[in-house]
Amino acid sequence: MSDVLIADDSEFMRNLLREILEEDHNIVGEVENGVEAVETYKEANPDLVMMDIVMPIRDGIEATDEIKTSNPEANVIMCTSVGQEEKMKEAVKAGADGYITKPFQKPSVMEAIEDVVPS
Repeated sequence: MSDVLIADDSEFMRNLLREILEEDHNIVGEVENGVEAVETYKEANPDLVMMDIVMPIRDGIEATDEIKTSNPEANVIMCTSVGQEEKMKEAVKAGADGYITKPFQKPSVMEAIEDVVPS
């Protein structure tokens, strides 16, 4: 069972991801901006971060870049809305290991995680 950090400024999306993940994964934290994501990553050292791209204070791309700089082995899956292809390209450059598109469906979320963190 892998440890997962959820970073999304939408409480609804955090709850949805938690419901999808909690059966098979240990949720070690839920944060709502990129600054909290980096801080909580350093404290909890999760196996995986589910990172929203668009968040206040520091967006998911900047947070991913910072996490990957401090730990190149970190696993980050970006959560993006349809139509954010340019931001997705930036996220991949920042080191994102995969992505899922909102609205989430459990099979696609689990498949993305399996691709990044094999069980």
